Amino acid sequence: MVPLGVDIFGARKALLGMVHVGALPGSPRAGGRSVAEIAQQAAEEAELLVSAGFDGVIIENMHDTPYLKREVGPEIVASMTAVGVKVRDAIGSDAALGVQILAGANRAALAVAHAIGAGFIRAEGFVYSAIADEGLLDTADAGPLLRYRRMIGAEDVRILCDIKKKHSSHAITADVDLAETARAAEFFRADGVIVTGTATGRPTKVDDVRAVRTATKLPLAIGSGTTPANIRETFEYADAVIVGSWYKQDGDWQNPPDEKRVRELVDAANRARL
Repeated sequence: MVPLGVDIFGARKALLGMVHVGALPGSPRAGGRSVAEIAQQAAEEAELLVSAGFDGVIIENMHDTPYLKREVGPEIVASMTAVGVKVRDAIGSDAALGVQILAGANRAALAVAHAIGAGFIRAEGFVYSAIADEGLLDTADAGPLLRYRRMIGAEDVRILCDIKKKHSSHAITADVDLAETARAAEFFRADGVIVTGTATGRPTKVDDVRAVRTATKLPLAIGSGTTPANIRETFEYADAVIVGSWYKQDGDWQNPPDEKRVRELVDAANRARL
């Protein structure tokens, strides 16, 4: 039997790097760099990670703060597509590639992923509502998103959904626990679920991961706070970890990758997988 998640991530207990794409045209932090320059930087970071032993990467427009809610302009879709093509060329066809477009712009991410040959997207607000930094995500995206996927013929692009995700308040669904949210995601035909801590870089509680692992048979990824110190414990329950902070200089997501930290994390992941 193929281990859970291998068909999505390309490896058992996969190590995925979050490539934080530079601020894109039109966003407040855009610094006048061309899309080609932004794409080149993203490709170099992705190539560094994969050549060091990461199983794949996710491209994300993290520097586009403050984020728009659900809908982004064609300039973002076009730019992320250009970035994705460059990244795919850099890491090769064997490495896993995912797309996330903030905030909750899941259909845009799906279109980009389909165009560049990515295997999956990371989706926010797939089931239930939450109050995020950007405001109220009041409509669950599962129904419209899966219909859009069918419409554009992108069924080969998997949808991994965050449940009770970071940077959000879940008071309005406080009576629905994490395990039940995972069951709802499975019922609404998600291809995998992602569990996080409270914010970028914050550790994900092992008890939360255990509860979700018990509740669903879907592939399970950890979306924040993985370090060499906790990756063995994390891999006890998770099929993949997504890391975007620890391997950066000083452990800050805004900084470039630190090659020493990259290799330290890869070594820890390889030991944990034995």
